[in-house]
Amino acid sequence: MSKSQREQTCCFTGHRDIPPESVNVLADRLERTLRELIHGGVRYFGAGGALGFDTLAARTVLKLRQEYSHIRLILVLPCLSQTRGWRESDVQVYEDIKEAADKVTYTSKEYTRGCMHKRNRHLVDWSSTCICYLTKPSGGTAYTVGFARRNGLRVINLAEQTSQR
Repeated sequence: MSKSQREQTCCFTGHRDIPPESVNVLADRLERTLRELIHGGVRYFGAGGALGFDTLAARTVLKLRQEYSHIRLILVLPCLSQTRGWRESDVQVYEDIKEAADKVTYTSKEYTRGCMHKRNRHLVDWSSTCICYLTKPSGGTAYTVGFARRNGLRVINLAEQTSQR
């Protein structure tokens, strides 16, 4: 990937559980932030396909793609069986997003202990900006945000509405 492509790429990471009372405010912050990034030259948006924030982010990119036809949604999925154990309604949303995505990449064929981390590292490795919804100091989202910071990405935490490297 060329340097300019990485500079034009943003990834997402966030918790699966978003308090219902926070969803609308978070969605508004996310859309406003994406618009700013698009106007600043970001074209590619990488999402990991998980429930919660990943789904909200992917749906927001797809909504904005109707207005900004040059932007692209890239799904970086951990394995073919990611939705195992999900509710049918969540699987349907996931499949709809996959169908509408501009590109779908799997980092592993089968589920393994490390496949989620592999997906998260891939998202960070190909991005210059990371938009996150981080409210707790441990877990997969915290790991990914720490990895992004160590790799020099601009991190925008929509839970705090701050931006820092």
